[in-house]
Amino acid sequence: MPMLSVNPADGAVLSVLYGTDAMRALVGERAFLARMLEVEAALARAQAKLGIIPAEAADAITEAAQLEKLDLPALARATRNTGYPVVGLVKQLSALAGAEAGRWTHWGATTQDIIDTAIVLQLRDAFALLDADLARLNAALGARAREHRDTVMAGRTHLQHALPLTFGYKCAIWLSPLITMRERIAQLLPRLLKVQFGGAAGTLASLGDQGLAVAEGLAAELDLAVPDAPWHVARDGMAEAVCLLGLLTGALSKFATDIMLLMQTEVAEVFEPHAPGRGGSSTMPQKRNPIACEYVLAQARGVQALVPQMLAAMAVDQERGTGPWQAEPLALPQAFTLAHGALDQARFIAEGMVVDAARMRRNLDSTGGLIVAEAVMMGLAPHLGRGGAHDAVHHACDLALEAGIPLAEALGRDPCVTGVISAEQIARLTDPSHYLGCAGAFIDRVLARL
Repeated sequence: MPMLSVNPADGAVLSVLYGTDAMRALVGERAFLARMLEVEAALARAQAKLGIIPAEAADAITEAAQLEKLDLPALARATRNTGYPVVGLVKQLSALAGAEAGRWTHWGATTQDIIDTAIVLQLRDAFALLDADLARLNAALGARAREHRDTVMAGRTHLQHALPLTFGYKCAIWLSPLITMRERIAQLLPRLLKVQFGGAAGTLASLGDQGLAVAEGLAAELDLAVPDAPWHVARDGMAEAVCLLGLLTGALSKFATDIMLLMQTEVAEVFEPHAPGRGGSSTMPQKRNPIACEYVLAQARGVQALVPQMLAAMAVDQERGTGPWQAEPLALPQAFTLAHGALDQARFIAEGMVVDAARMRRNLDSTGGLIVAEAVMMGLAPHLGRGGAHDAVHHACDLALEAGIPLAEALGRDPCVTGVISAEQIARLTDPSHYLGCAGAFIDRVLARL
């Protein structure tokens, strides 16, 4: 009887909203079993090269180590009985390799050596996929930053108009931490991609004076680094991997939140890509809901909820954990699945977003120049002093709001202002495009990092 999914990310229907098939193929159970077989085969080859087991045995074990040859229902029964999949897997692998070769399977290893090293191999592929798609997202945001380097819009603080900026600047602000995420991945991998091989209690006692040589040979077979000591009870690498996913999805959440706010009917400056029926409502035909943004946020929260679980799993007791280590499999695959789902949705938005520059300008002008009140104050300060300039502009803002006139006109009615600056100067000071500060320079500096 097939297992029934209780997690939407693994369901036949809802999985299209959570995660991706590409990541599930890398971190799912079948990949995990295949990677354990790969580790067992690599161990046999490494030991054969050292003369510990016969070369013929290593060849037979390698030939037998294929996922398609496993009896999965039998493996499930064995796993239920022992609490780990490795015992049943080794038993089947030994039988598949033949009586003579099979007696050399899993030589000197312990369950956690095989499981941890298999997970490392999975995470190597998972981070490669994340990094590749993160590069695509960054390229899309970089292109938008260049395209809209001079597209002026209203900057908002506390959801209110603050100062003018450009949409290119906004894209650069989204992009900068995502560039850093790729740097973090590159920095993490050397700490994470290490073989785990310690034997029963981490000392490799069963291999005598050849323990270190076997560990080095196994690492070479799998193209992994050799740690200074077995890390089976030091789980910081696994925890750091999921913490990085928490940071990544946090940065994606910032991007999705801003897009969602910019899509509001009253703002309507930027939109997700649209297709017929996408984001629709069962009762309101006019709706175009921010579906991709919503699933970036939902999956990000799912990942971030798993971070504490991985941190708690670091409290491993003595030389083999009685619970903390066993909690990791509940978090790791789901965290990577949801993180890639969030990244995939964010990339979809970035590559196809619709930008309404005209609407940005209308919204910018909707306050009649009040958004550049600071610019006018700074322009008047050399003539009236900072306090006097503040009072003059404050008075002009009040008049503009009460009379429903542009700020420039209100300023033109104040003799204190017209006595020190000309109408042309007032017009320049109240033009938002002349008060962008270092926005262009910041865009260029972020783009240079690409």
